[in-house]
Amino acid sequence: MGTAQEIVVSAEANGVATVTLDRPGKRNAVSLAMWRRLAETFSELGSRNDVRVVILTGAGGNFCAGADISEFSTVRADSRSGRIYEAANESASIAVRDCRKPTIAAISGYGMGGGCALALACDLRVGDATTRMGIPAARLGVVYGELDCALLQRQVGLANAKRVLYTGRAFDAKDCAAMGLLDIVAPDTALAGARALAAEMAGNAPLSLAGSKVVLEALAAGAVSERHAEIAAVIEGSMNSEDYREGARAFLEKRKPAFTGR
Repeated sequence: MGTAQEIVVSAEANGVATVTLDRPGKRNAVSLAMWRRLAETFSELGSRNDVRVVILTGAGGNFCAGADISEFSTVRADSRSGRIYEAANESASIAVRDCRKPTIAAISGYGMGGGCALALACDLRVGDATTRMGIPAARLGVVYGELDCALLQRQVGLANAKRVLYTGRAFDAKDCAAMGLLDIVAPDTALAGARALAAEMAGNAPLSLAGSKVVLEALAAGAVSERHAEIAAVIEGSMNSEDYREGARAFLEKRKPAFTGR
């Protein structure tokens, strides 16, 4: 069985944190303990002032082969344990989706099943020539839940979501990019491409990034009315921030701004 220690977190001076699924012998298949640790990790990173962007990746040449099916006979043996397992799985996806910092999935090799779902919960997905993504639920007799299906549909559209779920196929990088499962196919490795993108984003104003995520997620969920006060608060907060004033000064002085997130 996997352990929570198979989630490795590192942070760089430029504000980019990397979360690595570190179970290469199982193509980083996620155990129940790892689902729980992922939820904790992304909630923690979202609250850290020294973190501006989060990359999710996998060790050993693969992103994630999905859930660790080998432990299902013990941790998902009946409806009761199954509900507990699904709650942990869903909590991880929600924590990634709702992380207050921009998130990027760096997907080399396999990103299948639950791994594909984790990638879809991120804001952006970067792959490379080795990327293979898909959801083989139909080959396992599993019906994906509302959250994962919603994340898939909003990313690739209804017809492509049906294509992914009905075939259970592992799609190559070209097909993934055409459908929208991948946003970028890096010329080198997915992690190198994700790091370059993250560094570019980390140089921008943190309050702008966080505010944009609030507005866009509310629009995507059709929840603008319900989140109107939150949207107004992030807009007003950015206008009153020191970063807003710094951005204006830097523009006039023709220099790179030094944003602090305040």
